[in-house]
Amino acid sequence: MDHLLRRPRRLRHHSTIRSLVRETSLVPADFIMPLFICHGKEIRMPIGSMPGVSRLSVDVAVQECRELWELGVPAVILFGIPDHKDATGSEGYDDNGIIQQAVRAIKEALPQLIVITDVCLCEYTDHGHCGVIVNGDVDNDTTVELLVREAVSHARAGADMVAPSDMMDGRVGAIREGLDGNGFSHLPLMSYAVKYCSAFYGPFRDAADSTPQFGDRKTYQMDPANAREAMVEAALDVEEGADILMVKPAMPYLDIISQLRENFSLPLAAYHVSGEYAMIKAAGQNGWLDADAAMTEALLSIKRAGADIILSYYAKEFAQNFRQYS
Repeated sequence: MDHLLRRPRRLRHHSTIRSLVRETSLVPADFIMPLFICHGKEIRMPIGSMPGVSRLSVDVAVQECRELWELGVPAVILFGIPDHKDATGSEGYDDNGIIQQAVRAIKEALPQLIVITDVCLCEYTDHGHCGVIVNGDVDNDTTVELLVREAVSHARAGADMVAPSDMMDGRVGAIREGLDGNGFSHLPLMSYAVKYCSAFYGPFRDAADSTPQFGDRKTYQMDPANAREAMVEAALDVEEGADILMVKPAMPYLDIISQLRENFSLPLAAYHVSGEYAMIKAAGQNGWLDADAAMTEALLSIKRAGADIILSYYAKEFAQNFRQYS
């Protein structure tokens, strides 16, 4: 009965057949590239804990965006590094803030590139938390008022999409109302719907200088042990008007990505965060693995789990390799 033996290897024997039957694919158009924007000119300041990633001044960021667009990466998300930090993160909602300057410059140079802005206060506060501190903790409703101001300011500067990452209750609905009330009803909102209090954010906090000066973020970011709560958070954001849902981090939460894909019909994004990126880069630099192959495998797992969109610091390198080998 040898002729009845199932032989799955038949479909692996030839590279073209493997390509033909491949179930999951990655292309540059799947990615959003995060960029860190700082004041000054002609600045490209490498971030030690994130090999290949730098803080960029606005002029250099425009050049970087042009390269990304030419490589087929359709979107960037901007994080600001202010000159001045204070208790309420005022540069975040200042119409002349660093992100507002960057949005205007990038959109003038590359009107077709999608420019998304992170809406949060942690990069701008002197204490490193994501909102206004009252009695030793982040005050939800006061913070939401400032997040609405920040989102509207980004919209006025020309942002194509806003992405609140703070995890305050009710912020999606408040931002949606604020955008609509200021003439930006067309502007989509990508919510960090499921953002865990993760150890994988360390390199980002180096890059954005946003490490909390006291305590932690456990009172507003999600407990890594919880899955059902993720469905609650996502459902609330859908009700409040989110257009895209996001899970952050990605690889430690592939089960959450999969569950959201099964339960919600909105486009789903996943953030392959700084720690996920950095540990693969570090292993590659030490010769412990092939970093490009490992990074691609990791990103495929995110897409396979159900993400439509991947935010990744590897987006540019992936696009360069894709062009080289396609």
